[in-house]
Amino acid sequence: MIARDPEAVEFVLHEARDNDVKFIRLWFTDILGSLKGVSVTVEELESALTQGIGFDGSAIEGFVRSEESDMYALPDPATFGILPWRPSANAVAKMFCDIVTPDGKPFEGDPRFILRKNLERAARLGYTYYVGPEIEHFYFKSPEGAEPLDEAGYFDQDHQDLSSDLRRETVLTLEELGIPVEFSHHEVAPGQQEIDLRHTDALTMADTVMTYRLVVKETAARRGCYATFMPKPIHGINGSGMHTHQSLFEGARNAFYGPDDPDKLSDVARKFIAGLLRHALEITSVTNQWVNSYKRLVQSPVDEPLGYEAPVYTSWAMVNRSDLVRVPSYRPGREESRRVEYRAPDPACNPYLAFSVMLAAGLNGVEKGYDLAPPAEVNLRASDEEERRALGIEMLPMSLWDAVRITENSELVRDTLGVHLFESFIRNKKVEWDRYRTHVTDYEIERYLPIL
Repeated sequence: MIARDPEAVEFVLHEARDNDVKFIRLWFTDILGSLKGVSVTVEELESALTQGIGFDGSAIEGFVRSEESDMYALPDPATFGILPWRPSANAVAKMFCDIVTPDGKPFEGDPRFILRKNLERAARLGYTYYVGPEIEHFYFKSPEGAEPLDEAGYFDQDHQDLSSDLRRETVLTLEELGIPVEFSHHEVAPGQQEIDLRHTDALTMADTVMTYRLVVKETAARRGCYATFMPKPIHGINGSGMHTHQSLFEGARNAFYGPDDPDKLSDVARKFIAGLLRHALEITSVTNQWVNSYKRLVQSPVDEPLGYEAPVYTSWAMVNRSDLVRVPSYRPGREESRRVEYRAPDPACNPYLAFSVMLAAGLNGVEKGYDLAPPAEVNLRASDEEERRALGIEMLPMSLWDAVRITENSELVRDTLGVHLFESFIRNKKVEWDRYRTHVTDYEIERYLPIL
């Protein structure tokens, strides 16, 4: 049973009254990470906080069958916030919800519950799981086409650039919502941006990622342009990733910091990395869940090093940015910042599920004592297949279909997501692949119609 702290409930009611809140948006996600919700008036807020709001679960992707459709969205008071872009009179607030069954038990198909469950596994081992994602996106002139809003490049500064204004407004809006931002900048590709969120516990961060994506899109729409988290919207330039920095803490101590290790990496950190690498192929369909995701994770031509800074192989390195796992440079006196960066995820994933499978993979390495191979400190080439095999380095799946077939046989992912959500996810992804593979694309018309 999920029970809410009466003091937390009273705090939300007090905040709503003091800030002239009239409407409260109650948010949750389906299995794909699409934001869903229902709006209630302030008069119904106390009832919603204590009893939840009923809805038809069969209408939500991956939830339940029609004969078992009753579900309740139970708001989490800790996620209360007022939406800055709405009017201050009759203001609008938001809260994230846990999904419960009619008897008050957590619903096993709720992605937020899945992450809670995996965080409890970490807690039983004495760990708190922290994450800090680097989230990239594109600004386009409209949703009708992939025409970048600017022609700028990496770290470019232009006071007349609308993209700079959009980043500024987005950061200010996030901070009004209590979401701290470390920094923001223009990325490598035209129209591409990055905003990095300050690391926090994984559940708070998953809620934050969902809020962040909405804020980015709302801010762009108010300026008459379009923001997208599509992993690879334009051929021939960098796609958008969500490089995820991760660490385990034991109380206030960073369990990834090893004072006696030359690289200042603890044994726990090395085993966690080994777990990420060993299970990488199994979790890729979750961290990269769309057909388009695999246009970003691409293999370069045989005679060229890997491009676009997207990982293709299950390698790790200190600092090198072409590997699946990167360990950022250590700065003396910054023991709390020792972390590992997993570079495969893209910003269109479901953050609750992506954080869950990355944590589970890493914890498997810690619990089972996986050995970590030496780092690969050079960019691997497509022609290095024999060398890679000798080092035990595998290639990430090349398509959604390849990834789903691997995940389908993964005991780790099944245990991590639970049977209900696992089977719904696999079924959904197979349907998506079937729709894609039977669709005749513009490429095929342009390439084959004139010659066949």
